[in-house]
Amino acid sequence: MNAPLSPAEKLARLRLIRSENVGPVTYTRLMQRFGTALRALEALPEMARRGGGKKELAIFSKSAAEDEMARIEKYGARLIVQGDAEYPALLGETEDAPPVLMVIGDATLLSRPALGVVGARNASLSGRKIAEGFSAKVGAAGFAIISGLARGIDSAAHKASLQTGTVAVVAGGIDVIYPRENESLYREIAQQGVVVAESPFGTEPLARHFPRRNRIISGLALGVLVVEAAEKSGSLITARMALEQNREVFAVPGSPLDPRAGGTNSLLKDGAHVTTSAEDILHVLGSLRLKPLREPPQRGYDGSGESPAHAEIPDSLREKLLENLSPTPVSIDELVRDLNVPISYILTILLELELAGRIERQAGNKVNLI
Repeated sequence: MNAPLSPAEKLARLRLIRSENVGPVTYTRLMQRFGTALRALEALPEMARRGGGKKELAIFSKSAAEDEMARIEKYGARLIVQGDAEYPALLGETEDAPPVLMVIGDATLLSRPALGVVGARNASLSGRKIAEGFSAKVGAAGFAIISGLARGIDSAAHKASLQTGTVAVVAGGIDVIYPRENESLYREIAQQGVVVAESPFGTEPLARHFPRRNRIISGLALGVLVVEAAEKSGSLITARMALEQNREVFAVPGSPLDPRAGGTNSLLKDGAHVTTSAEDILHVLGSLRLKPLREPPQRGYDGSGESPAHAEIPDSLREKLLENLSPTPVSIDELVRDLNVPISYILTILLELELAGRIERQAGNKVNLI
């Protein structure tokens, strides 16, 4: 077991993820390279400069981080960062695992084998009953039920699993209850289950926050059940993320005449488990064990435990890599093959460019110029 993080390092990890141009994947790369957030913070300005940043990188201040932690504690919540013993191992194996989580309630539920349950906000009565019945039975079998506190299917799943263990992952700050109609349910979950947030304290949920929330729902679970979902439903985003994270996907078939079944029926055509009873879910989840779904990240970029110093990378290679980038996403593997240099060099240069605000990362291990 790793030694507990020092208060200074825990604060530094919050500062690192809150700093400009640092997202979850970049955070992970920086931690792999430097080992501690304290060292990574020291290196950020020089890395951004080497990446061609036109202005000084905004690093989240120590006082701002202390203020955020104080607000979290005053609210009755706690901050969990990657490296804490309480951080859920299964979620930590995902490629873009959230570096920090705010929790209120029983955090041990985050490490229990779990099922994510998602679906339509405008769910039918039968859809809500299915979500309730399946959630109650799977919860009684020892699995936590995870959902997003939305109206409809989410609310039905949470209510049915309050007694057995439910996890609400919210899109905004831990203190922002959305939708307001679920305030009493939020408070019940905070008392009997656990509420989880990635966004900073006080953040109002915006459209871009919901896909990020959805990856946490699927990342915490062994599988995701979709009860009702239209063809372009956000629930299908959760299902896609579950597949990318090597999770099981379950879908309840519906009438082809009901638009709320269009998405679930499409999932079934694509290979999701046909789910007409809780036993269908338990049969699959019961055979799974909490084992690594991905290889743990290596300390060094090339697997050797070492990463190149900036001075070792010739400027000509930086220029060559830039020539290979465009607004069209390209895979990092392609860049490595084309340039024929160690992957550690490529990843270091990409880190510099991202911190400079010149590239962004896309799904499938791809990057593109901004």
